[in-house]
Amino acid sequence: MNHKNGFNPLSRTTAHRRAMSRNMVTSLFRYERITTTKSKAQEVRKAAEKLITRAKVDTVHNRRQAARYIQDEIILAKLFKDIGPRMKDRNGGYTRILKLGFRQGDAADMVILELVDYKLDTGKNAEKKAAKAEKKAAKAESAAKAEKKAEKAETAETEEKAEATKPAAKKPAAKKTTTAAKKPAAAKKPATKSAKAAPKAEKADEPEAKE
Repeated sequence: MNHKNGFNPLSRTTAHRRAMSRNMVTSLFRYERITTTKSKAQEVRKAAEKLITRAKVDTVHNRRQAARYIQDEIILAKLFKDIGPRMKDRNGGYTRILKLGFRQGDAADMVILELVDYKLDTGKNAEKKAAKAEKKAAKAESAAKAEKKAEKAETAETEEKAEATKPAAKKPAAKKTTTAAKKPAAAKKPATKSAKAAPKAEKADEPEAKE
């Protein structure tokens, strides 16, 4: 007689099924909402609700038992500090399954498995996320501009260094011009008046000699 003690093996080996279940439960506690098939969601739901029941009482023993299943320390801390206290007033039914329809290709029945108190990012939350995204984009742009400026400065420095290391161009030797070539030939000086007057005087003395 079946007393609801069975489980769905999901057509997987034991090791594969356990690893998959651990990963899906960890993802459920990290994102508080996952999309999967209906058969997987029903199996993961059992393990997740048992862990949340333990997380409502934060003791060393409960943490060790949960740590056997959840190997991520951050998610384990979130389970006991955040999710567990949120579910203290509930006596069970910590998760819900929402139908999505059939998957294209193999027609598998797809569902959303989420925590009961999960809230969609609408209104203020969406605005905050949009503002954060804008700030990140602005920071990325400023960082890109700074990188470009730094690259330009580096290229300018390398060009200056290259110019400084180049040997100085030799100036052509100036042609030596001799003063003798530049100076014109000395003009002949005209004869003096005394030299011209001398023959005239001699001619004047000749008739005196005849007498």
